This record gives sequence, structure tokens and C-alpha cells, in this order.
Amino acid sequence: MNGSHAAPAGSPAGYRETYARWQADPTGFWGEAAKAVEWIKPPQVIFDASLGTYGHWFPDATCNTCFNALDRHVRDGRAQQPALIHDSPVTGTKTVFTYAQVLDEVATLAAVLQDLGVAKGDRVIIYMPMIPEAAFAMLACARIGAVHSVVFGGFAANELATRIDDATPKIILTATCGVEPARVVEYKPLLDGAIALSRHKPDACLVLQRPQVEASMHATRDRNWRTLTAAARATGRKADCVAVAATDPLYVLYTSGTTGRPKGVVRDNGGHMVALLWNMANLYDVKPGEVMFTASDVGWVVGHSYIVYGPLLHGATSVLYEGKPVGTPDPGAYWRVVAEHKAVSLFTAPTAFRAIRKEDPQAKHLAGHDLSHFRALFLAGERADPDTLHWAQEVLKVPIIDHWWQTETGSCIVGNPVGLELLPVKPGSPTVPLPGYDVRCLDEGGRPVPAGTMGAIVLKLPLPPCALPTLWHADERFREAYLTTYPGYYNTSDAGYIDEDGYVFIMGRTDDIINVAGHRLSTGGMEEVLASHPAVAECAVVGIRDALKGEQPCGFVVLKSGVTQSAAEVEKELVALVRDRIGPVAAFKLALTVNRLPKTRSGKILRATMKKIADGEDYAMPATIEDPAVLGEISTALKGRGIG
Repeated sequence: MNGSHAAPAGSPAGYRETYARWQADPTGFWGEAAKAVEWIKPPQVIFDASLGTYGHWFPDATCNTCFNALDRHVRDGRAQQPALIHDSPVTGTKTVFTYAQVLDEVATLAAVLQDLGVAKGDRVIIYMPMIPEAAFAMLACARIGAVHSVVFGGFAANELATRIDDATPKIILTATCGVEPARVVEYKPLLDGAIALSRHKPDACLVLQRPQVEASMHATRDRNWRTLTAAARATGRKADCVAVAATDPLYVLYTSGTTGRPKGVVRDNGGHMVALLWNMANLYDVKPGEVMFTASDVGWVVGHSYIVYGPLLHGATSVLYEGKPVGTPDPGAYWRVVAEHKAVSLFTAPTAFRAIRKEDPQAKHLAGHDLSHFRALFLAGERADPDTLHWAQEVLKVPIIDHWWQTETGSCIVGNPVGLELLPVKPGSPTVPLPGYDVRCLDEGGRPVPAGTMGAIVLKLPLPPCALPTLWHADERFREAYLTTYPGYYNTSDAGYIDEDGYVFIMGRTDDIINVAGHRLSTGGMEEVLASHPAVAECAVVGIRDALKGEQPCGFVVLKSGVTQSAAEVEKELVALVRDRIGPVAAFKLALTVNRLPKTRSGKILRATMKKIADGEDYAMPATIEDPAVLGEISTALKGRGIG
């Protein structure tokens, strides 16, 4: 297998040299990185700038992502190496699939898709839980050039319907249910309801019957997954890899839009592979043959990049985990998985660690687990508050790497490149821009702000390989959403600052910057202060309407298990703490103790919805909310203080 790596690990100037090399010759840098991909037709043109500031990467190359993730590893000696470990505490099962076994499953399923009429360029929606077949489905689509769109299993019927209408899938792949710690969620009624609501109707649905739920089948539309794959296997039917252009879409992944209409982020084949292979080695420092545990879901971009594609492209082993950080069965769940499968890295969201810390603040469940193979914890998905980072560092004794990226970019923008060199950590900062990203901080007029000054975080165009080339069938919406606010830059919609050392601090979305009596203040900065209180497990600060000051901050806090202080005592101390650390200018007078915070299934706190409740405004139920009942609890708590 061929490949290329940047400066050797441990090189004292590894990051600086590598970033400077990219700055001096971006096309040369990515042309070299592209050698890690096995192309059908290698690129002669690395970047086509004919589209102006945006452009296309590897426009004349052809490739196949599935071949790079599976076939070449089987050919080159990894056939018997574990590729995928399915660890499911909610069903009590564990299954290991070698590269040869995954290839067999994927090629067989791809043949079934072809028999159902799926061809290159057709869309396939995948609506499945965290089971191996979800990964097989993604790779099977990639194998035959179909464009997959994974929708989080259990998504509401109306939200699934909007995605069906936007993607217009040829077929939909699903399972009968998802298994949660305390319940089984039936998917088939949700899917049937979505198809009834949607204008577009798929030709067929391929249904995997799980042991927990046997669903009734639609007479003409539904096909039995196991029956068709067994028939294909009995006849030796397997699909070959189909050549696609590097610029052809691999998948469409929907992210929430401000209008309520989801945005279909497009990911191409070639640039995606190049960036993920570079990141696996240089950012995550995972070597081929090693085990990476990414505790996310295939419904999110993290699951796409670092459960399925990144590890397999790199020849590593990936853990597909069907469980929670707590409650399956206890706060030691992640430690068991890391120890049992000898994972060298864990990638999860900060909210998972806040949940673990809330239930087990002394990390007693860590005892007895051998983490000698474990080298680093990676956090992303939301801001990693310094207090959580310090706690993780203290109990794990390994580098804790906060890094920042978006669904739109598909891989990391700002991070600590462990595979090049471990840079000094500054709590609250995901560290420095990675090659490909020229990160700037601008004021509302698009002018650069001094170091340490809050502003809009933007990325100078063009973006590197892997970043979205457009939105699905919405080029103009893409330009309006990302490219018009700051001409020449991609607008991240995140706010923060860059310090004198070039470290980037992401303090929240631009709408999380509140204006208190003319002072622009970061809710993230206040959350840092609240989280530092020893009784606080997690928190969120939102700006709520105030007749005098325009807005005033309101802090929602969840207390750790076993706290003996009363909520009123803690709240009083929190008000004093913010006044002491940030000053009277913050006008922080309202701390509110709640049992839990409303979150998406990926762990992001729904601050905008909380603000609307506090301001007494109407709001739509967020499509990705984990538990809608929490919003009622928030409303009740606010009304108890005469708010909302």
C-alpha cells in the first residue's frame, strides 16, 4: 500500500513545518497527500480554480471509496484483521468482523441493491440503528456509486419525510427497531408514516428484521433484507466496484437549517478520502491495525468520518458501539470498551464526559480497567469547557484533545495534531488551524480584529479537500448560507477569538453572543465560570430578553450526584462567581437549577430553543431532540421564577 505522511511524529517543529508547507504550496501539499489513495485514474489536476474562489479538488481523477476502505486491505494482507467490532451492551451482544467478512457482506448487499434497480448516482436513504448493517449499507452504496443519505434512526416521520422529498431516494434501507437502555423504538411505523407524508415515493424498502421487533411488511414495497442477501450469497452474486469521478457525491448528510428546511451537505469521493487519510495519521495518530473507538452515531458526520470511513480507509479497526456513556450499565461503559478492545483513542462529545462525571465524579468506575493501550481522548461536537477537560485529564492521565469541525467540513478545522506533535494545551481552545484552513476572526463589517478580540470565525477560501462543494440541489442556498456574508470567506457561524499565539477559541455560535447594555459578551465564557463550581455537572447560559439592558444572561445548571448543598445555596454562589470572574458588566443575576438540559441526540445543548421558551416565543420542536419532555421541565422552572 502506498501512502504519505507529513513530518515525523515527535518532530519539535512538526506542526509549524507542515502548516508552512501547506501555506507555501497548497496544491503540492494535497497532491502529495493524495498518494495515500489508490486511484483508478490518478489526478493530473489537483485543484480546478475555474469556479473562482471555491473550485474543485482532483477534478480529472476517478476512484472508488469502498475499494480503498475494503478491497485493497484484503488484497494487501489485512483480510483476517478485525475491521469492525460491534459492541452492543443494550442487546448484550458483541461481534467482530474481519476485513474479508466486511467485504463479503458489503459486496453481497451491493448486489442486492443493484438487483433492486439502484445504479450509479441514485440516492439511497439509510434509516438504521447502530448495528453493523448500517455500516455495510453505507459501504455498499459507495461500492456501486450510489449516493447514501443516513438519517438518524428513530427520527420523527415528518422530519424523515422532508429528507425523502429532498433526496428522492430510489430505495430506503431500514431495520425494524432501535434499542435504547429503557425502551425499544420501532422504526417501521415511523418510516411508513414518513413515506405516506412524502411527495416522493421510493421504489422499495429493504427491511432488516431485528430479534426485538418483528414488523409487518408492506405487500408490494417492502423486501426482507436477510432473505435477499441469503439468496444473493447462495448464488455467489457480488457487486464489483464502480468507478466514479472524484468530484461525484459519496453522500448527502442533512443538517438543520434556520428556515426549518434541512440543508443537504454534499460530500465528494476523492477529497473526502484524501483528507480522512491525512487526519487519521497526522491528527489522531492512529496507525493501521490499531483500534479506534468513536462513540457517536452513523447518523452524524462524526460517525461517517470516524466510525466508518476514516478507520477503514486507513486499515485500522473501528468500534461500532450501541450504547450510552452512562446507564449501559454504568458510568464505566466507555472504560470497559476501551480496555476490552485495546482502543488507542476514544473520540466522543464533551456532553458524554459531563454525564460520566455527573454520575461518577471520583471516577471509581475506572478502577480495574486496563487502559495501558490508550493514548488520547478526542472531544468534538460542542465546546469542551475547561473544567470537563481538566477532570478528564486528571482521571485518564493521557492528552485530552479538543478539536473543532463541522458537518460541512467533514473533518477537523482546528485541532492539536498529535500525529505531528502534541502542542501545549490551552483549556478552552481546540488549539491551532490544520493544513487546509486559514482561520480568521472578523468584526461585523468583515474587518480583522486584534488578537484576543471576539468576532466571527471565518475560513479563507478556497476550502481544502473534504469540505462541502455545495448543498444538495441548492447551489444558490449554499452561496447565501456560507459565502455571501463575508466575501472571500466561508462563514462558519461560530464566534470566538484568536490569541497572540494563533490558538483559536470557539466561544459559541454567533447567536450565542449576547448584548447586555451594549456590551458583547460570550455565553461560553460564562459557562466556563459556572462549570468551575465543584457542585456543577453541566450548564448552559442563554441571553433572555430584558426591557432595560436588551438581554440578560440566564444560567441553567445541573448539579452532580451526591451534592449536599441546597440548590439555592449553589445558585447564590454561582451569581457571585460570575461577578467575581467576569465582573458586574455581565449582569449575571439568574442561575436556575434543573434536572437535565435539552439536547440533540449528538449531545448539543438546544440553547436557541431554551431562549425562545424564556422569551415566551413560539418554537418548533427540534427534529433532533433527545427527549422532548425536557423542554416542559425548562418551561416550568422558568415560570417558577416568573419568566416565559
